Amino acid sequence: MLLKPIQLYLYMRRKWQLPMLLALLATLPTLAGPTVPGAEVYVSSQKGKGGFTLAAGGKTAALYASNSDWPGVLRAAKDLQTDINRVTKLTPTFTTDKAPAGKEVVLIGTLGKSPLIDGLVKAKKLDVAGVAGKWETFVLQVVEKPMPGVDRALVIAGSDKRGTIFGIYDLSQQIGVSPWHWWADVPTPQQQALYVAPGRHTQGEPKVKYRGIFLNDEAPALSGWAKEKFGGINSKMYVHVFELILRLKGNYLWPAMWGNAFNDDDKQSPVLADEYGVVMGTSHHEPMVRSQQEWKRFGSGPWNYQTNEKILQDFWRQGIKNMGTKESIVTMGMRGDGDEPMSEGSNIALLEKIVADQRRIIAEETGKPAEQTPQLWALYKEVQDYYDKGMRVPDDVTLLLCDDNWGNIRKLPKQGEKPRSGGYGIYYHFDYVGGPRNYKWLNTNPLPRIWEQMHLAHEYGANQIWIVNVGDLKPMELPISFFLDYAWNPDKIKADQVAAYTQRWASQQFGEKHATDIADILAKYAKYNARRKPELLDANTYSLATGEWATVVSDYQRLLERAEAINQKLPPTVRDAYYQLVLHPVQASANLNELYYTVAQNREAAKAGHSTTNALADKAKALFEKDVEIKNRYHALAGGKWNHMMDQTHIGYTYWQQPPVDKMPEVVTLTPDKIVAAAEPTVPAPHVSDKFISIEAEQFTRAVNAGSITWQHLPDLGRTAGAVTTFPVTAAPTAAPGGASPHLEYELTLTQAGPVTVQAYLSPTLDFMASQGLRYAVSFDDEAPQIINLHTGMVADNGNRPWEQAVAQNIILKTSTHTLAKPGKHVLKLWRVDPGVVVQKLVVDLGGVKPSYLGPPENFSKSTPAPKATKASKGSVGQR
Repeated sequence: MLLKPIQLYLYMRRKWQLPMLLALLATLPTLAGPTVPGAEVYVSSQKGKGGFTLAAGGKTAALYASNSDWPGVLRAAKDLQTDINRVTKLTPTFTTDKAPAGKEVVLIGTLGKSPLIDGLVKAKKLDVAGVAGKWETFVLQVVEKPMPGVDRALVIAGSDKRGTIFGIYDLSQQIGVSPWHWWADVPTPQQQALYVAPGRHTQGEPKVKYRGIFLNDEAPALSGWAKEKFGGINSKMYVHVFELILRLKGNYLWPAMWGNAFNDDDKQSPVLADEYGVVMGTSHHEPMVRSQQEWKRFGSGPWNYQTNEKILQDFWRQGIKNMGTKESIVTMGMRGDGDEPMSEGSNIALLEKIVADQRRIIAEETGKPAEQTPQLWALYKEVQDYYDKGMRVPDDVTLLLCDDNWGNIRKLPKQGEKPRSGGYGIYYHFDYVGGPRNYKWLNTNPLPRIWEQMHLAHEYGANQIWIVNVGDLKPMELPISFFLDYAWNPDKIKADQVAAYTQRWASQQFGEKHATDIADILAKYAKYNARRKPELLDANTYSLATGEWATVVSDYQRLLERAEAINQKLPPTVRDAYYQLVLHPVQASANLNELYYTVAQNREAAKAGHSTTNALADKAKALFEKDVEIKNRYHALAGGKWNHMMDQTHIGYTYWQQPPVDKMPEVVTLTPDKIVAAAEPTVPAPHVSDKFISIEAEQFTRAVNAGSITWQHLPDLGRTAGAVTTFPVTAAPTAAPGGASPHLEYELTLTQAGPVTVQAYLSPTLDFMASQGLRYAVSFDDEAPQIINLHTGMVADNGNRPWEQAVAQNIILKTSTHTLAKPGKHVLKLWRVDPGVVVQKLVVDLGGVKPSYLGPPENFSKSTPAPKATKASKGSVGQR
């Protein structure tokens, strides 16, 4: 008998390996479903044995939720009603007063808030093992004969308010409604029928308790858009933000704060956040649920606790009063006004007193012990120094550890430390205003790098709060999805599944037909943009002399050609979403890089007095104008829905802060008397030589593992290819690298003896262990390994040249020198010393390397067909 797709899925899920299953599922008429690779797909458009009929034959199952349930649950249930209509063009009935009768119905409710759901549990018709008493956990289960008059029910039950809401939205995703249906105009594929597989469907309890986003740096784009569409950043806008967060199974928001005050601008905003079920907070420098703008409006005197204690206490007390019983995490402590450090005279004793006074206010205003109100202390910038010098806060306060604003985590909990009841969290960045340069315009955050850094956070136990600065929200759609999906359960997405995640995400937005190609385009444009963020680009970024500039522009152009070719094949209904999520960032990035390349060519031609000089100047000006055309095309999408969202300045930066408007880079024009007729354009010399060997680190000949420590391939993490590191990332340092300790081997043939330099290109990881700096070691053949410290002289702070260079170039470049007695075959060995070191590329320089940004292209040929691990190794590369 031919099995239906859902039957086949359930059978294969038990019997077959996941890769074989996914390959076959790609051929079936399934719905887009979840984005996490390997996640259960429990909805189909074809009925299998025991399947629950959600919609078929022009009818839909009725929806029911108790009117005693949370308002946010009832609101989300109405969204499900709308979502079913989006898919089927049929609108199910939705009742809250009396339980529906019928052959098949959908029953929605929260344990302890829905009498009907509680009755099913009491009657042992609904199994809530693993749900009851858990945080934000749901189960979807088909129940036979749940009540008189109903043959079968699809029950969506949650352990708490958000558990139920997440169960509702999980079903919405499974039937084909993208979480980005509003924010990116993703259309919903039509289906005639929807069936839910029998059995229990759940995602378990989230591993990270609070998972959220921070709207920040929101002028001019988000603020200009919101003002035009909603009259400002107000509750009319925020309801769309709340819904998006919940559809992505997030639960936490820091609201926009540039000239905005969430709790004061629109009194409905905090009320609706609580109704929807979104936990609110304020940014790292806005304590006690009060924004910086509120201090400007209602405060008086200096923002100085030593001289203005009473006024500040009254100001903060009002913040806790305003909070009331609404779910919030209270930011504690104090920084200088306007996101600045406190004065030099500030001391640890004063800061500890501030926190103690704030907690007393919390206890007095809430009427319960302070530890019963969630709190965080953000160790942002100089605040981490206070902690390192001994400042402490009560154990129940979450320590929010931070990155360096450029995606590199600064500090993680020490292994073996006594657990804190408040735990640890991470404040991360996809967007930033500050040195060495703002980056706000486009997505420059490759998922493999996000995975690697947040994997560190997870493994070191910083799992209480994950919040990420997303700037204007758009155009960070893909990394936002990934960040929140990964936060739910980091163990579900391995390093070698990031590409599969991107493919599933592309499939969710655009269908399966072009998903593989679209995912590759999404990954490549983020990778290319991360090499040098657009705001940091100029005519001198890449090398003209080696042909590097030409190669970079060619890479972008090929990507653009692929993106445009797919656009032509997509139905018109999908093209608005496709332009926002795929084509626009590729088109805009390709144009920007070609602009700076043309400026570089123009200046070089002018030096030689070449006749092409003026034509190149004209071309550069045309590309500058084309940037405006590309922006206008974005702003015209969906009838002008996203006007202003691409207003961010991104051309002509010369300082960390943006110029007021995009500025055309300077070009040179020559008068006729300056043109040298005989001059010929310079043809770049290819960066080819037998005086160097350039090796992508992932192309090792042999991996030597030891004990529990194994080498891990990180696919596509890097400026040019992938990368390697060691797992587990929590393993202690290798005391004395050498012998059989963990290392990689590269078998080389060198053309000369004598001195050689090994250049190591490493991800700009910081010393998150607060040690003497992260280290690796290098050797040739049997020589003693040379230990190299990544962080000599590096401090993650503006003005520190090594750090500024590392984040601007998205690489740490380290060198070691060696002397070889003879030419011929040698073995280059890369030794593991500290965990967390991520190596992207190695260049053995015998004197032939020319200056370039990305380093010489790979010319290494392995002497063995594929990387292999030693027999003594435990586990194979890439399998953890």
